[in-house]
Amino acid sequence: MTPQFTGFPKVGLDFLCKLKRINNREWFLAHKEVFDLQVKAPMITLVDSYNAQLAKLAPLHINPSNKALYRIYRDTRFSKDKTPYKTHIAAVFPHQGMAKHSSAGFFFSIGADVIEFAAGIYMPEPDQLVALRSHIAENYKQLKRIIDNKTLIGLMGEMKGEQLTRPPKGFAADHPAIELLRCKRWVFYDSQLMDLSIASTPELLVALLARTKALVPFTDFLNQPLVPMHRRKETMRELLEF
Repeated sequence: MTPQFTGFPKVGLDFLCKLKRINNREWFLAHKEVFDLQVKAPMITLVDSYNAQLAKLAPLHINPSNKALYRIYRDTRFSKDKTPYKTHIAAVFPHQGMAKHSSAGFFFSIGADVIEFAAGIYMPEPDQLVALRSHIAENYKQLKRIIDNKTLIGLMGEMKGEQLTRPPKGFAADHPAIELLRCKRWVFYDSQLMDLSIASTPELLVALLARTKALVPFTDFLNQPLVPMHRRKETMRELLEF
């Protein structure tokens, strides 16, 4: 049976707060057992419990914890910030068979002072952008109904997406969905609406699942052009390797 998530222990949340203040290798290694037992282990249980409910809500996004969890270690190669560790623990749930950021999916993290939840696609490749914009141009009324849903907006706020200053190539400036077509990413993101106090309770899982349920139509819509594109690429690669 899947262990049921009951919340992060106080000592685990305290660890994340201290890591934010003392972000160095010596301190982390001296307290790694606390991280493993009081932060990572509860996160694995949370992911397992979340996956059990995804079987009903979005079965094609189930992602086992060994693949879903991000590493705590930061990639500092191209960053001015050289602190070695993230101050949150996070997991991602892309469409099955696709890489972490190559499809629309779900993401959540629990940090020192914030709970984050997101759904959508954050950094689509150029060919994905073309496919997504073409799909939106043809089906924008459906997308508008999804993103204007009052329940969804109440849980997550409005859709966020960095936009081009001009209409994208191939799309008319007077297209009725031009604001959606100018987006470079299509994401719902919340770091304000969930009280950090629920991280230590089973209510965290409840809150994550409520947002996931509301966002399944959104991720399904975005994946409609992306999944077939991915499958075509995989088929072509297999043919070339044959």
